[in-house]
Order: sequence, then structure tokens, then C-alpha cells
Amino acid sequence: MLIRYGYDITVTCPQPTPMVCLLAVRDERAADMRAAEQLVTTPNVPTTSYRDLFGNTCRRMVAPAGDFSIWGDGTIWDGGRPDPVDWSAAEIPVAALPDACLVYLMGSRYCETDRLSQIAWDLFGQVGPGWARVQAVCDFTNRHITFGYHNARATRTAFEAYQERIGVCRDYAHLAIALLRCLNIPARYVNGYLGDIGVPIVDPMDFSAWIEVYLGGRWLTFDPRNNVPRIGRIVVALGRDAADIPLINSFGPHVLRSFRVWAYEVADLPRPAAGP
Repeated sequence: MLIRYGYDITVTCPQPTPMVCLLAVRDERAADMRAAEQLVTTPNVPTTSYRDLFGNTCRRMVAPAGDFSIWGDGTIWDGGRPDPVDWSAAEIPVAALPDACLVYLMGSRYCETDRLSQIAWDLFGQVGPGWARVQAVCDFTNRHITFGYHNARATRTAFEAYQERIGVCRDYAHLAIALLRCLNIPARYVNGYLGDIGVPIVDPMDFSAWIEVYLGGRWLTFDPRNNVPRIGRIVVALGRDAADIPLINSFGPHVLRSFRVWAYEVADLPRPAAGP
């Protein structure tokens, strides 16, 4: 299938403000691109790109004073299959993990392993290791937190989500990641597009957060918020937690004026677009 995806974000800055934006699809999907993502800023400003420590594409720009819009649009091929499920996927002992996985066992800004370690072992220490234990963590997180956009708070941590039992998709991801790391299972935070493909349309489209867990020698997708296999995930960025991959990191104040995201199946490639 083909999925058209994109965003249209407008902010207001009181003065010229340097920004780093993580909005481009990761390089792993380059071969699947059917219409390369276009980037348009209004007003038009110069942009440069670099890769961060996690391999995410970061775009640098300076937003002028006043209203500033960032618009992107692309089309990608997807196999149309739900997230894979592999109940035989085994945990890897810490001593045998690849070096690159170890950072995803450590506590981070939003995932306080020190405060959740005993809770994790009390809840899941007797669950069989591997996929079953990871799924048990996701089941618990899905039941424990009540979802609501009105419950969003940019500073909420995994431990606070555990205590408050409310949040949005990033809070589900942070709590599941922290619990898994406490159990010595590498877990990382993922931000991207998840269109309503194969499921009812309930809420306006938004960027989504889910997790990847290292089992059986590979990174596998889990989604504690939705907690069911989904079709058409498009990864934009990944890191230890949300602090590593903000959509827009501005080095100065700004006010969000509008925010629109889309990801939906299309039959054909769209005509080239000139902008928003």
C-alpha cells in the first residue's frame, strides 16, 4: 500500500529563534519512498541537516520573528501487514547484549529506573521471560493509565504516570520503557506516524509514540497505548525517551499556533505539491 503522510505546524516567535526539527522519516525507510518528502517553510528560510547520535535526521533553521510555518509531505510504500508478533522471541542476557543496546537499559530524563525498579520486579518478576514478559508490561501499562489529551503534561515522568494513572501516548511509552529497563530488557522510545488504517477513526491525527524492545537479537515494536498490532507505522525518530527527540527544539520562546498531521492510504502518487 501507499501512505501519504505529512504535517503543517505554525509557531509564533517574539524574535529570530534558532530551531532544530526532528520531522523527517528515518533513513531506514529511504528505499520505500515513492514521493520524497518535501519541506516548505513560510517565510522561506535556509535549512541544513545532520544526523544525531541515534541516527535521526535533524534540520536546523532560524525562525524569524512573527508567525512561522513548517510544512512537509511525502508518500511511502508499506507492506500493509500488522506489527509482527513473535511469542518465541527471547530475552538476551545483559552480558550478551550488543554494546549499542546498553544505553537503553539506563535511566533517562523521563524514565526513572531507580524509582520503579522494585515495583517492576514485584509486578513482573514471576512472569516468564521474553515476549510474554514484555507483553505483560504493555498490558499493565495499557490498563493502568487512562488516556486523554486534556491529561497531557510535557514534564510528566514515568514514575509520575505510574502514580497519577493518567496521560497520553508518550506517558504510556515512558512507563513501559522504564519498567522494562528495570527488568534488564532494552527498550527505546519511538516517535512517528500511525494513521487510522484498519481501525476506526476516533480522534484527529497526531504524531504517535510507541516503543521498540530488544528481543531475540532484534528490535521489535510494542505499543502500550493501543496494545494491538497496527498497520502502517512510519518511524520519524527514536531515542532513550522524549527528551532526545522533540519534534521542534527551539532555542528561545515560541507559541504553538496550529498543528496538523496526516497519514492515510492512497491509491496513487499525489501530484507534486507546491506547499501548504
